[in-house]
Amino acid sequence: MEQIPKETGEFTGGGETTIADEVVASIAGVAAKEVEGVAGVGKFSVRRMLAERLGGAEGKARGVEVEVGTIEAIVDLSLNVLYGFNIPKIIAEVRKKVGSRLMDIAGLEAKEINVHIVAIEFPEKVERKVK
Repeated sequence: MEQIPKETGEFTGGGETTIADEVVASIAGVAAKEVEGVAGVGKFSVRRMLAERLGGAEGKARGVEVEVGTIEAIVDLSLNVLYGFNIPKIIAEVRKKVGSRLMDIAGLEAKEINVHIVAIEFPEKVERKVK
């Protein structure tokens, strides 16, 4: 590592950095949603959706619980999957994507990524929600 000369006026000292659990949960939730076959994170409820739209609940971290240490994190995800997709393949891809995003964005190693499939959605239901 190259030493920066003090004349530049740049801070070269250390300090403590913490990343809030909610931030790590949001990263994991967004990463999981990027995987094909994942319909959503957490169970859907009308009450929850209204609370999110009115600003009373955080939508991105719904269905995600984390334990964050200084260099590692444990992630528990509750996922809804689309009917017709191979669930073991979805889970493997979710673990890969979440682990990669946590390392790239937060510098955290995913010690465990526990995936709970809590619902299956059928394509005709997904199409009706969109309309």
